[in-house]
Parts: sequence; C-alpha cells; structure tokens
Amino acid sequence: MESSEKVVAVIMVGGPTKGTRFRPLSFNTPKPLFPLAGQPMVHHPISACKRIPNLAQIFLIGFYEEREFALYVSSLSNELRLPVRYLKEDKPHGSAGGMYYFRDIILEDSPSYIFLLNCDVCCNFPLPDMLEAHKRYGGMGTILVNKVSAESANQFGALVADPVTNELLHYTEKPETFVSDLINCGVYVFTSEIFGVIQDVSIHREGRANLRRVSSFEALQSATRNLPTDFVRLDQDILSPLAGKKRLYTYETMEFWEQIKTPGMSLKCSGLYLAQFQLTSPHLLAGGNGTRTATIIGDVYIHPSAKVHPTAKIGPNVSISANVRVAAGVRLISCIILDDVEIMENAVVINSIVGWKSSIGKWRNGDYNDKLGITILGEAVIVEGEVVVTNSIVLPNKTLNLSVLEEIIL
Repeated sequence: MESSEKVVAVIMVGGPTKGTRFRPLSFNTPKPLFPLAGQPMVHHPISACKRIPNLAQIFLIGFYEEREFALYVSSLSNELRLPVRYLKEDKPHGSAGGMYYFRDIILEDSPSYIFLLNCDVCCNFPLPDMLEAHKRYGGMGTILVNKVSAESANQFGALVADPVTNELLHYTEKPETFVSDLINCGVYVFTSEIFGVIQDVSIHREGRANLRRVSSFEALQSATRNLPTDFVRLDQDILSPLAGKKRLYTYETMEFWEQIKTPGMSLKCSGLYLAQFQLTSPHLLAGGNGTRTATIIGDVYIHPSAKVHPTAKIGPNVSISANVRVAAGVRLISCIILDDVEIMENAVVINSIVGWKSSIGKWRNGDYNDKLGITILGEAVIVEGEVVVTNSIVLPNKTLNLSVLEEIIL
C-alpha cells in the first residue's frame, strides 16, 4: 500500500435501547463491553483493525453515555498506541446515518479507505485481505460475505454476487423467500464516496417529504414515510439500490462467522475467539497439568487476578474474569465466569454464564453428562450448596435454595 494512503475504522456499538435481547447481562455493562474470551466484545474487532496497514484512527459510534466508554477508550489508546475515539450520537441515525453524522471528524485525516464494522459480529475479521481485494475491484465499497445454510439465510441480509467478478448484483434484507445462501457479515470497506451516496438518500427523502406535504396523493406513501431524513440504513437504503451498478463488490470469508444477539450466542463466540487465540494471542491462553496449577483442558482464559485451586479442572471453552475465586475440586466446562464470582468446593458449572459477584455453593455428588441448555445468572445471584440450575435465566440479586430446570427466575 502506498504510504500516503490512510485508513480509518468505524465500529458501530449501538446503544442502550439496543441489546435488549442481551438481558440480564446488559443491565450491568454496555453490551459492547461484555467480555468474550476475557476481552470486551468490541476489543476483538478493534484488535483486528490494528492489523490494517496505515491505520490512522479508530472511531466507536453509538448512543451510550460517554462515561460508559471513557475509561475503556483511554486505556485502549495507550495499549494500542493508536487514537481510539468514542463519538456519541444525539439519537440513533441508522448504520449509515451514524457514520454520516460524524463525517467531518472521520474525514479529518483525508483517509483513502474507511472500514465500517458492527460490534456484535464474531469472526476472524480478514481486514487486510479484504482491503487488497477492494482495491483490485476498484468499486466504492466491498462487503464481507459468508455462506450459511439455506434454512438460516432469511435471518440475514441475503445477496447475489457475480461468481467471476464478485460484483454485488442483488441485495435483500431478511428475505421472505430464499434468495441465496450468501449473507452480509456486517463488515465493510468504502472509499469516501460513500458519504455522497448517504447524502443523496437524505436529500431524496427530504424532497419526498416536502412533496407529501403539498400533495395527498396516495402513491407517494412508502415504507420510508416514517423515517427521519437523517436516519439512513446501510442495507436497505444503500446496498439494495446500488446492487448491480458496478459500485459494490463482495469478499467471502471461509472462516467462522456469528452474530452475537443473545447471551447464549456469546458463550459460543467466546469459544470461537479462545480457539483463535491459538493463532493470534497464544500468551492469553492458560496452561496447567494439575500439579502446581489447575488442570486445563482445551482453550481457557484466566485473568491474572483470579485465584484457582490446583485441584480444579477447567475447560474446554472457559473464560474466567478478574478476582474470581475457584475452590478445590471445581469442574468448569464451557462457561464465562464474570468478575468477583466465588465458586465453592466441588461445584460443577457447565454451559453457563455466571454474573458479577455471584456465588455458587458446594456440591457433593452429581452427574453432569445430561445434555444441558445454557444457564445465565445475573449479577449477585447466590446458588446455595447442592442446588442444580439447568437451562434457566436468573435475574440479578436472587438466592436459589431449590433446584430449577428450564425456568426464568424474575
């Protein structure tokens, strides 16, 4: 890449009205800061951006209060030795509108390329390769795409691309009938032309709104009639109309890709990131054979401040956060243990997310080979000794002294 070509990255983090499906975990912490594999969710796309050549800045755009991100952003800028800024929207502007709202700040350094990523996407983010492909195509934008099963394709933005040139030919958001098994991964790279296109959508919508004020003609009523002029969606307002015009192209990833909409999904994604650490950050993975330290099986992250008894057996797919105490004989499999949790002697935690400051009581015997669903405990939940909680969601500050199966404890 020519040294004069600067790149900036924009990561959309949403806001408190979003992430409602992420409850009860989003009560405590903004969803983008929820830890996956021991790192905040947004940290994974940010670390991927760090690998882009000539990256000048990273912007996080959302409508959470600035204080929620201030500490994280300042420590991150120091750690990456790269400016990271949080830009707070006054209200939601849509995926494209949010970027346009801050266009002057984003274009300050006259970047040649702008990456746009959604925070709640879990993948290996092949950004340098995607940028190379984007330059070869010579279009305005390139979309990361992935093949999924034909049954699940209608839950996403489905698209048709030219098999030879990779040009985007057709795009439909959550189609009602089968369009294609290629879907939009929510990761893009654009030239600065994108801002002109977003502006055109706003101007066009404003013109239509003015027209409607002077005319009651029914045909002018459209699906966009209730959208504010400055709310622009990338998928419906930009990708669909520009498909087939030689402006947009696709780059397919063969690696893992998931969307993190629910707490259960975060457990799966934590495991995917832990596995990826084998390649990208092996120093973050715990090791141990049960002599001086606990027995570790598979990919496990343990925060340096956590205290884990050498007789515990941990993994695969376990992430243990700060100041956690794990007692003798504990068995942890496929779980996220959040800050300040205490797990007492011989307890078994499997397929679970254990909320901040919770406590899991002692266990004397038990068979945990049953096929279990995912259990989520909110903050400061106390599970007393010999109580079994299976496939349930428990809201914060509850004490359980009886076993529960497939319940939501409010």
